[in-house]
Amino acid sequence: MSEFRDTELVRGLAEQLKRMAAPPATLMEVCGTHTVAIARYGLREALPEGVRLISGPGCPVCVTPQDQIDLFIALGGVEGVMLATFGDMVRVPGTTQSLEQARAEGADVLMVYSPMDAVEAAAKNPEKQVVFFGIGFETTAPAVALAILEAQRRGLANFSVLCAHKLIPPAMMALLESEVGVDGFICPGHVSVIIGSKAYEPVAARGKPCVVTGFEPADVLGAVRMLLRQLAEGRSEVEVEYSRAVRTEGNPKAQEVLGRVFRVADARWRGLGTLPGSGYELAEEFAEFDAARRFEVEPPKSVEPAGCRCGEVLTGLIDPPECPLFGEGCTPRKPVGSCMVSSEGACQAWYRYRRSE
Repeated sequence: MSEFRDTELVRGLAEQLKRMAAPPATLMEVCGTHTVAIARYGLREALPEGVRLISGPGCPVCVTPQDQIDLFIALGGVEGVMLATFGDMVRVPGTTQSLEQARAEGADVLMVYSPMDAVEAAAKNPEKQVVFFGIGFETTAPAVALAILEAQRRGLANFSVLCAHKLIPPAMMALLESEVGVDGFICPGHVSVIIGSKAYEPVAARGKPCVVTGFEPADVLGAVRMLLRQLAEGRSEVEVEYSRAVRTEGNPKAQEVLGRVFRVADARWRGLGTLPGSGYELAEEFAEFDAARRFEVEPPKSVEPAGCRCGEVLTGLIDPPECPLFGEGCTPRKPVGSCMVSSEGACQAWYRYRRSE
């Protein structure tokens, strides 16, 4: 959407923000794509004095806890298992090794662009057990659900999913109880296409304004302006800047397939711990596709990387440069933590675009 990158439009929004009589405020984005856009375009420089943008748990690779990563890597040691996952996950350090290192030692690891690629791999390799790592938020979960339905339709007994999906609204509710003191939320665009803007009403009801926005500079600055207006006027509502894609009710068809294949369950998050009702597990009628039930493995005892403060970055307690490893012991070439690995991670975004930060 090139019009939302128009220099004059963006400059005009920045000037409007600078002129606003805005109260001091801490605003959190909970979307990795927003995190990258803010860093890439130097949008913090456009903020009024006293207004701060911080990153939350919006990177799906980053919020996947260490023990789930270790379990997935351990599955690669089972005879005849082929692991299938998105590219970013391959380089995330586990307790003893990454998937990249496991592959170098002989594990069968397939990088895919969609869950359907993993289904096709199962169809083409009947002698293999293909296990897909189901990470991501409400955005990617429908595609995984459809992959499971397709595997069932085709009778593929050699396809399964290690389910680690997370739900954004419960994490936002948990952040209200944290030490950060968030005054308002920039809500994710892609997730909101699926769940609709109404999903954030419980957050707004707790006195925290929410604005759903897109991913271009004008989108993000427009969302900041809307949040600051709400705060100045003493309002706490859910507003949609990204009206070209997001509806109040979301995508009913996607929600239907999610409700058919998954059940809401407690989930573990890096940085937030176990949150009630914040993830998905496979419904009982699809238990045969649950890799955690299908295979019995003993992963190593999970230990967080020494010195890594990804958990604090993901909850907005610190900005990436406050981690003592940032840019020195931890870089995109030699990452220590998941926030430096993922293309949507806050640490990688700050590192890559650090001139504008």
